[in-house]
Amino acid sequence: MANILVVDDELGIRDLLSEILNDEGHTVELAENAAQARSARQGARPDLVLLDIWMPDTDGVTLLKEWRGTGLLTMPVIMMSGHATIDTAVEATRIGAQSFLEKPITLQKLLKAVDQALARDVPARRPMPDAAEAATPVAMAAAVDLTVESAMMGGQTLPTAVDLSPQGQQVFDLDKPLRDARDAFEKAYFEFHLAKEGGSMTRVAEKTGLERTHLYRKLKQLGVDLSRGRRSAAVS
Repeated sequence: MANILVVDDELGIRDLLSEILNDEGHTVELAENAAQARSARQGARPDLVLLDIWMPDTDGVTLLKEWRGTGLLTMPVIMMSGHATIDTAVEATRIGAQSFLEKPITLQKLLKAVDQALARDVPARRPMPDAAEAATPVAMAAAVDLTVESAMMGGQTLPTAVDLSPQGQQVFDLDKPLRDARDAFEKAYFEFHLAKEGGSMTRVAEKTGLERTHLYRKLKQLGVDLSRGRRSAAVS
């Protein structure tokens, strides 16, 4: 069992997560702001941190960046928020967050994220690139796993080629700007799962960890053909 630090300014969230994690056999320490989180990190040296993004004194992304810059990001961190944008989740993952949980957090998603984070070793932390370095193709290639979906699914690294069908692969151009490369991958990702699940939005939502409303909005934004999965299922 693990020592888990929960950082959230909402008392109800802290109490709920503490109760769930204690029932799972973990030892839980609570912090309501960044100052208490810093103290807990230095003293208890947690195995895992659940960190809220929006806090009144110092936000979670800033605290995450601080820990990375000072060499203290030696444990997996799961970010939490009910109001975060895609860019915020991407930024947190770039800095070093293992995954992202959207509030309200379901029991199943919480326990799955915690188990996945504790099962993986924290990768070696490289210094954060400056603005000029971040704009190079090499830096983009290193950062192509920065999507909300990859964050939700445990921060898996995006490959340079993804097998979309038994007949072949789709290769992604990593020389593109990060946003364009990310959109291309996300479109292929959702088309793959739509085809795999026979066009069932319910199963795709469950598989990708998204709410149906968010999923529909995301597919429309990416220009995904929703009939593709149904056609593929009919052919097979």
